[in-house]
Amino acid sequence: MDKSQEYARRWYILAAVLLGGIMGPIDASIVYIAMPAIGGFFGADPATVGWISMSYLLVLGSFLLSFGRMGDIWGFKRLFLVGLLVFVATSALCGLAPGLGWLVFLRALQATGAGMTMAMSPAIITASFPPNERGRALGMNGMAVALGLALGPTLGGLLVDTLGWRAIFYVNIPIGMAAYFWCRQILPDVQSRQRQAFDWPGSLLAFFGLGALLLFASRGQALNWSWPILLLGLAAVVLLVWFIRLEKRIDEPMLDLKLFQNRTFSAGNGAALLNFMTQYIIVFLTPFLLQQLMGYSAGRAGATMTAFPLTVLVVAPLAGALSDKIGQRGLAFLGSLICTLAAAALSDLGQPAGPADVAWRLSLFGLGTGLFQSPNNSAVMGAVPRHRLGIAGGVLSTTRNVGMVLGIALGGAVLSARQVFHTGGLNPFLSALQDAYLVAMLLSLVATLVCLLTKTQQARQAQNGGKGA
Repeated sequence: MDKSQEYARRWYILAAVLLGGIMGPIDASIVYIAMPAIGGFFGADPATVGWISMSYLLVLGSFLLSFGRMGDIWGFKRLFLVGLLVFVATSALCGLAPGLGWLVFLRALQATGAGMTMAMSPAIITASFPPNERGRALGMNGMAVALGLALGPTLGGLLVDTLGWRAIFYVNIPIGMAAYFWCRQILPDVQSRQRQAFDWPGSLLAFFGLGALLLFASRGQALNWSWPILLLGLAAVVLLVWFIRLEKRIDEPMLDLKLFQNRTFSAGNGAALLNFMTQYIIVFLTPFLLQQLMGYSAGRAGATMTAFPLTVLVVAPLAGALSDKIGQRGLAFLGSLICTLAAAALSDLGQPAGPADVAWRLSLFGLGTGLFQSPNNSAVMGAVPRHRLGIAGGVLSTTRNVGMVLGIALGGAVLSARQVFHTGGLNPFLSALQDAYLVAMLLSLVATLVCLLTKTQQARQAQNGGKGA
């Protein structure tokens, strides 16, 4: 099959992948709005209810590398379809959960389905598009993620108010089944032509190592960094070092460490990690600024926060398309630089600020994020051979989720520590928030410098006649 035939259905394939992939972001953001109602229904405190999201994030982040490798071996389409079925089935069971413990457990299972689709999406898109259109396609994937994050709070509030909290899980069923049947018809059956074995020891080490790391980062502050949580952090380091040593020795590793010898792949993932840490410091802390300091209602605060994903929604596909023409490095650098300026602007906010003052800063951060993510993702996915696309997608998705958890953990830790430091000042909480935003600015500044290490691929692809991953 020549390239023109292989890419003929690419836009239909993209639409199918986006329909299947949008449920994850919707589900992630819709649950936060329903947590007070769920806590009231089961008579649970906020810390306990928080495990509904924590279990999801921990399992999601721990399994993504394994799913990426499975896709390379067993086929991207097969794993994507299995992920959709698991996600739909567990969504239905979440809606029927008889107790909070069951709901936490089922959310962990739901994360496995979301992880399969999340790891496979960039791989399927990269395999289905020629290099000169890959940035635009990945940008539209970023647009779908932003749309899901923006829709979640509004849709969740409507469903909880009218039908109750269980409806937020039932809404996944018709969307998921429609996506399954469409994807079953339209997705290409892409898998490696090389015979490969799955690295089960590496998969287990990655799962437990990443799980321990994420649990250490997310719960350390709440547990006052007591000796059990410190032992967990030490265990995470030991397991991950063991994992890396194992992957260096075996012939068919779950994570091909040779990929990191490619400067673009390593720098792109490093910049993405720092960008998501920056992003989730801001996403986590800004609602406290809006509600506790400015006195906004939850609804008004949520409406103000949508300035960020709505801007990404508009910018991401445009940035992706532009990166196909001029290359990725310059746009990723500019986007990360704008994120840095936006974080600095947020650190300058005072208590008398109004909604417009917050919204334009969040929109500026959304502009930078949209300019950064699509070109950066395109550079990362374009830097690997075709038979490693699954691993690359898994690494990129893992980087995103680890960055999210680390950003929330770091933001909370800085806020608590600096609030104690500023005790006796006029407004310790505001001063601590400003310090946390400054930490976000520094992380983004480092990400901006890392962007310079990537190599733009547009010129090389043009010389190669459009041959890429």
